[in-house]
Amino acid sequence: MRRMTSFMLAAATAVLVAAVPASAAVDTDRKLPINNDWVPVPSAPFDQDAGVTCEFPIHAEPVLDRVVKMVLEKNPDGSTKREMYTGALIYRVTNKTTGASVEVDISGTSVLDFRPGGSYSNNVTWHVWGPILLGMRKGAGNYPAGMYVPNGIYTLKISETGYRTLTFTVGGARNICDEL
Repeated sequence: MRRMTSFMLAAATAVLVAAVPASAAVDTDRKLPINNDWVPVPSAPFDQDAGVTCEFPIHAEPVLDRVVKMVLEKNPDGSTKREMYTGALIYRVTNKTTGASVEVDISGTSVLDFRPGGSYSNNVTWHVWGPILLGMRKGAGNYPAGMYVPNGIYTLKISETGYRTLTFTVGGARNICDEL
């Protein structure tokens, strides 16, 4: 009986595998098809003075940027209510004092729910799967000041004043200031 069950399982698996078209293969380059719904969202380099997030000045710039977004829902006035971001994104973050740098893969997928008058950096809730780059200023979030790479499944609520609340379902965050 055990042999018959194993044979039936192997035969069913072979049928399922054979039924998958070759075009369904995994794209290891993590490229997304850009069509009328997805639009590129170029990420900009930025600089921060000492004490903003890290105790030293930092420079951050994209090394690889294939991020795209799609508007999922609009408000009656035409403003965006919900949008999704996804795609490969790697940033190099450099301690401008010592020259030490670290490259971080922040290729998470996020769905942003905007409250009235919200933007990606205030009055919004992020629902995230995977890593992003998140600056926390002293007294402006539920984490100490730092430049974090949270990873897992989590929400980031940003109030109208910019206060950031990071809550994990699973995962954790590393402060890359500690690595620089």
